[in-house]
Parts: sequence; structure tokens; C-alpha cells
Amino acid sequence: MIKLRIYLLVLATILGCTPAARGASPTRDFIKASCKTTLHPPLCVRCLSTYANSIQGSDHCLAKAAVTVSLNDAKSAAAFISELARLSGIKPREHQAVRDCISTMTNSVTSLSQSVQELEGMARAKGEDFDWHMSNVETWVGSALTNQNICGRGFTMNGHVKDVVTKRIVYVSQVTSNALALVNRFAVRHRKGIHKP
Repeated sequence: MIKLRIYLLVLATILGCTPAARGASPTRDFIKASCKTTLHPPLCVRCLSTYANSIQGSDHCLAKAAVTVSLNDAKSAAAFISELARLSGIKPREHQAVRDCISTMTNSVTSLSQSVQELEGMARAKGEDFDWHMSNVETWVGSALTNQNICGRGFTMNGHVKDVVTKRIVYVSQVTSNALALVNRFAVRHRKGIHKP
């Protein structure tokens, strides 16, 4: 019975970005080139292609879109894991791992929310002001990724709960890893004066 409930819960919260738009455009080419700096380029392109109109070749907008995607996926994963905690029939150790995961994913969502807000406010930041804001973003996105990894490692027992949580967390961690790479890319390009605002 618990397998059926978990299966239905997974179906109700399917993950993933929409497929990337086909064809070439300067913005899609910019996204593809930028995503080559990430650990998961195909996922990066797929997730960010839906933001092409708002990115328009801007390093700042690309970084903000990447962190926004990560935030949305982290919120979705946190809601999914919270629903798992409400299921009856899971083992006590699994339940404790789920509760711990809820806590770390809540922290991840908070860090990513702060990052999006910080990125929104720094479009025209320069010099030390830029460095201070960027340091905050890099720290918070890195912290979000750490919390996601802690959640994923918290399931030491094998079973369906571990499988569905691990699958979800691996996906969110890949998206967040991509976001961190694009934030770092934005920082480097801004400091070198080669970014597009």
C-alpha cells in the first residue's frame, strides 16, 4: 500500500524543466555557451531555455534565472518531502530521515530565496558593492546545495522512500549546482568587465 501511495505522490509532483525550444537564436546560443561551464549542460539548457525572453544575453539575468529555477525546484522538492512525512506506514527511521530532510530543504529554500532577492537588487552594483552582494549570493547558493546534499545522504536505509527522495534531491542538486556555476561565471565576467548587464 505504501508503494502505491508513494507512486501516486511521485506522479502528482513530476519533476523537470520543459524541453528546450528548438532552433537557433542569439539568446539560445548564449544559454548553450554559458551552460557549457556547468556540470550538467543539457539540464541547464533545458531549464533556462524557458527564460530566454528575460535573459536576452545578459549574464546577470542568466544567473538570476538559474537561481530562480533552483528555488522553484527546491520548493517543489520540499513540498514533496513534506507530503511523504504525512504518509502512514513508513518505518520510524525513514520517517526521521524525512523529517531531517524537511529541515534541510527548508534551509535550502531560504538560502535560494535570499539569493534571488540579492540578485534582483544588484543589477547596477559595481566595485566593492558588487563584490559584497555577489559574495552573499555565492555563499547562499553554496549553502543551499550543501543542505540538499545533506538531505540526500540522510537516508541510510534502502527502500522506496529513499529511492524517491534520492531521485528528487539528485535532480534539485544538479539544478542548484548549475545555478552556482552560472553565478560564479557572472561574477568572474563582471569583474573582468566582459559581461552583458
